[in-house]
Amino acid sequence: MKCTFDYVIVGAGISGCSVAYELSKSTKNILLIDKLPNIASGASGAAGAFLSPLLGKPNYFKDLVANSLRYSTKLYKSTFPNIIANCGTTRIPKNIEDQEKFKDYIPHMDFSYQKENDGFLFHIGSVVNSFGVCKMMTTSFSNQQSKVETKFNYDVKELSYENEIWTLNNEYQAKNLILTTGASIDLLDEFYLKIRPVWGRRIDIKTSTKLEHNYHKDCSISKSFKIDENIYQVSIGATHHRDFDGIKDIDEENKKLLEKAQKIVELKDVEITKNYAGARACSIDYLPIVGEVIDSKKTLKEFPYMKKGTHVDPKRFSRYKNLYLLNGVGGRGFVLAPYLAKQLVDHLLKNTAIDENIKVDRLFSREVKRESSE
Repeated sequence: MKCTFDYVIVGAGISGCSVAYELSKSTKNILLIDKLPNIASGASGAAGAFLSPLLGKPNYFKDLVANSLRYSTKLYKSTFPNIIANCGTTRIPKNIEDQEKFKDYIPHMDFSYQKENDGFLFHIGSVVNSFGVCKMMTTSFSNQQSKVETKFNYDVKELSYENEIWTLNNEYQAKNLILTTGASIDLLDEFYLKIRPVWGRRIDIKTSTKLEHNYHKDCSISKSFKIDENIYQVSIGATHHRDFDGIKDIDEENKKLLEKAQKIVELKDVEITKNYAGARACSIDYLPIVGEVIDSKKTLKEFPYMKKGTHVDPKRFSRYKNLYLLNGVGGRGFVLAPYLAKQLVDHLLKNTAIDENIKVDRLFSREVKRESSE
């Protein structure tokens, strides 16, 4: 007999765990699936999980990051205080050109800061325990009736939809299916869903250097956490590589990362204790992707003239029933995911609108237009 859930979430990184957490406030019938051995075993577990503002002049993405940072920081501090260090982050310009840009950004700062040498110390800057927060989001509830069931080492190979129920591998059934699979989007054969994996690296080190807050320049450095007398743990992370196959020598990569860190702050008596790597999922326009999934075949069959550039109101697009996405959070997953999960769950439970700028619709319309012009 197949197990049926109100919600099945595929992908147990920060996006999937955030959705599970928001849903758990209203229902206990949730299954969280991942093909890896545990929660946050992929890119989320490899993340430095730094929370800091996006600098720049006003634009939609900057506003989205600012709103997400406020929401996520408040959530972590109030609900999971043991996994966040709200210690501040010093943002340092990379070069003279960057330094001039920073001056132009001053009138557009969204958060309180103070000048610190060549950079700015933002008081909202934080770092969270990436694995810890994902774990707590799926196990810590004020409502004792709430529960998120989990299934790991489970690779979803087949999806089918019949009688308003999604079936996974002919084993699990879902009234609502939510895909938070990050860089792995093979479950949906949709040409317009294009995710670019950007590989991030992180190393944890032991050092005798004590750091009171985070730093960010060419890489991010966490505040220090005491692990023994005059010995501290520090995390160093960066998201740079477009192609992980290009990383052949891990020792050389660690050396480069340490060199970048040493240019920001002097770290003494360094010993690397652990390496991490993972593919952050970025959309083609760097904005996240949230909401119902468009069925391109049905939509283009009904509106074939879209291929010639004719505009069709997105409200008329055909969509997969009870199928949703939260993806494309890139290197700011621990900032964006909780805020976006709240938007998605409010949409599911209260029928509130999802911001048009982050819906799937923009990608579909853009790709159809692009193909029609070729």
